[in-house]
Amino acid sequence: MNVGRRELILPALAVGLLGAVPAVAAADEDAVAKSVEAFRAAQAAANAEALAALCAAELSYSHSDGHVEDKATFIANATNGKSKWLSLEYKDPTIRVVGPAAIVRFNWVGESEAIADGKKSSTNLHILMNWQKQGEDWKLLSRAATKL
Repeated sequence: MNVGRRELILPALAVGLLGAVPAVAAADEDAVAKSVEAFRAAQAAANAEALAALCAAELSYSHSDGHVEDKATFIANATNGKSKWLSLEYKDPTIRVVGPAAIVRFNWVGESEAIADGKKSSTNLHILMNWQKQGEDWKLLSRAATKL
């Protein structure tokens, strides 16, 4: 049996494309990781402009007590100046990119202080975030929290 160039082109193309998929996924994971860190920093700094840029218009932000906020409400409450973060860490993050979506899990460890009375409170939560690629950017689409 003679194998010509035509018969070799399709398998060679397939192998080449399969080799590119992990590189694209790794690049997307890196981009998501940067967005997650930018989100953490924006939350810690109560930066409304940065949070708005990182959140999808359709954001569904669920807190550990069960209440859910849309994008506008989340940003307003996160930046209202009633408390400030003394520390906020996203520990042991895992990121899995699935097409134009990313599943991010981590342990949220933070300490905040109420501005009115100086009362400090600590939080330790399991977090699930879903990010969506919109154009060239990764946007937070949903977030859920569970108390430890």
